[in-house]
Amino acid sequence: MSPTYDIETFSADVTAARGFLADGGTCGLKTSGRRDVGAVLSAHPATAAGTFTTNKVKAAPVLVCQEVLARDAGPGSHARAIVFNSGNANAATGEQGLANARRMQALLAAGPGAAPGIRPEEVFVASTGVIGMQLDMGKLAAGIRGLRPSNDGGGRAVEAMMTTDTVPKTAAARFSAGGAQVTVAGMAKGAAMIAPHMATMLAFIGTDAAVEPAYLQHALLDAVEDSFNMVIVDGDMSTNDTTLLLANAAAWPAGYTPLDGSQPECTAFEAALRSVCLRLAQAMARDGEGASRFMEIRVEGAASVEDARKAARSIAGSNLTKAAVLGADPNWGRIACAAGYAGAELDPLKFDIAIGNVVLVRNGLAVDYDESAASAEMKGKEVNIHMHLHLGDGAATAWGCDLTPEYVRLNSEYTT
Repeated sequence: MSPTYDIETFSADVTAARGFLADGGTCGLKTSGRRDVGAVLSAHPATAAGTFTTNKVKAAPVLVCQEVLARDAGPGSHARAIVFNSGNANAATGEQGLANARRMQALLAAGPGAAPGIRPEEVFVASTGVIGMQLDMGKLAAGIRGLRPSNDGGGRAVEAMMTTDTVPKTAAARFSAGGAQVTVAGMAKGAAMIAPHMATMLAFIGTDAAVEPAYLQHALLDAVEDSFNMVIVDGDMSTNDTTLLLANAAAWPAGYTPLDGSQPECTAFEAALRSVCLRLAQAMARDGEGASRFMEIRVEGAASVEDARKAARSIAGSNLTKAAVLGADPNWGRIACAAGYAGAELDPLKFDIAIGNVVLVRNGLAVDYDESAASAEMKGKEVNIHMHLHLGDGAATAWGCDLTPEYVRLNSEYTT
């Protein structure tokens, strides 16, 4: 009989995975005086995977991360750490920005808190904050030198990631392999400038499983597609989006070969990774700037999964739909309109729409529904919108939030 691989989910930052250390500190990049510099470090060499913004204006740290990832895929190469800052995106900063990102690598590798033998080219870099400003490397250098990654420093590191986030975002899951407990754990930031693919988001995930690089990248891409790539807060795609996954084998049983996609344990690993990414993504939507309501958009019956994703993302990103959710206005025409311009196959005489438990539309036409009951379904903290296209078996879910005056206020004075 084949073994059953169940996962256990819980809330914890990246240091819940064995062999991962973290820290966060203050160096003055944020005028608020809050934490703004941090690091995640593996005590052991790790394989790595990553996904990044598809914006053509890519921040310097994104370009440096892609360099590290390309080296990690080569024979004998490994990644060891992530150094990051908030308060300054180091985006649209030219050659000086690239030089500063590479200096961040060197500073962490040489710092007193680094693991012995770590090399600059094994360090990923991430930044978040205001675009178009050069980093103050005097302040940042002092901050990086002051970091002391430890197994209880994850909370400080999460704080150092945050910009307009109002809550820290962490998630973890574990499963059993060969009698050993194996963990996938992560932390993220993101509250605005969120739209596929991906968002103004940083996500750092660690696992103490042993995983081959090609399979690790494949597993991360699959997990991101149905999690971070299905979150929309405001329809704006960032220059800095970065998701990094490190696998250091610290809890892997002796004699077990690294996961390569062929072993039974891969099912549990993929489920754990997907769970972590999904919960971090949903946390971003719940914490959208100024948000008062969380939206879940489920599209079924699409001609393909990709069509379902297009329609769900379009509805979640529609400003008219988001405004209707703010006002608890069951204006289903806005939902239909957003699905109609999504680029997905759609027959206007076949789709159904429901808000919560109230069906509003069947076969493309309004039914006799209770408007007050439909409005009541939109007055809670979570609003569920369901659309069935009756064209096939494709299904997908997207997440977002309402559009509030507070969002406009926050983004009208972001740099002032």
